[in-house]
Amino acid sequence: MTERFGQSRGAVAVVVEGLGGEKASVRSVAETDKRRQILDGARSVFMASGFDGASMGEIAKAAGVSKGTLYVYFDSKEALFGALTLEEKRGLAEALFQLDADDPDVRGVLTRLGHSYLVHMIRPDHVAIIRMVIGATEKFPRFGQAFYEAGPAQGVARLTAYLDRQVTAGRLRRADTELAAKHFLHLCQAGLLTRLLFAAGSPVTQAEIGPRVSEAIRVFFAAYGPED
Repeated sequence: MTERFGQSRGAVAVVVEGLGGEKASVRSVAETDKRRQILDGARSVFMASGFDGASMGEIAKAAGVSKGTLYVYFDSKEALFGALTLEEKRGLAEALFQLDADDPDVRGVLTRLGHSYLVHMIRPDHVAIIRMVIGATEKFPRFGQAFYEAGPAQGVARLTAYLDRQVTAGRLRRADTELAAKHFLHLCQAGLLTRLLFAAGSPVTQAEIGPRVSEAIRVFFAAYGPED
């Protein structure tokens, strides 16, 4: 087995050549940390200035890197914005929709999901990210599509899979589970996101979350609860 060193997007990577010429590239920890540093800097600039108002120079300064280093990792502002928004939404979907399909307490599972979903939904930084993506989507529709597929669509898919298992177990009635998943999430936020996006009314308080989720559960089970 031979071993050689090569460049991988600005960081040194070890490339191992095995039998049959197979190669495996191991990205260095330094590269991962630098990318994270750049994304954190980009996040602060995009949040403050929006997509059109941000510049690669400002992002490099906020990230504490040179413009040359920045362009090694991301060759354009569009590529950086896309990577940032994709990561933000994918991480949220993965964090929120960890559902135990074998837990027989469907009400309990959905209640916990509803609470965590709304807690994240009302975060000012989350609302700002959605506004930011909407603002950039008219010019770059692929940003909106990627954001939707990584976040809302993934969340609905995970919840749908959970509901499918509950229908099979007889804990919910047979129905279009994808539509049921969308119904539940919309019942939880029921106009809340629109209010936040337009900064209408007073800020949402934690005290509002409990009653909203309870009512969402009541309506959801009236439609999808097990048949008598």
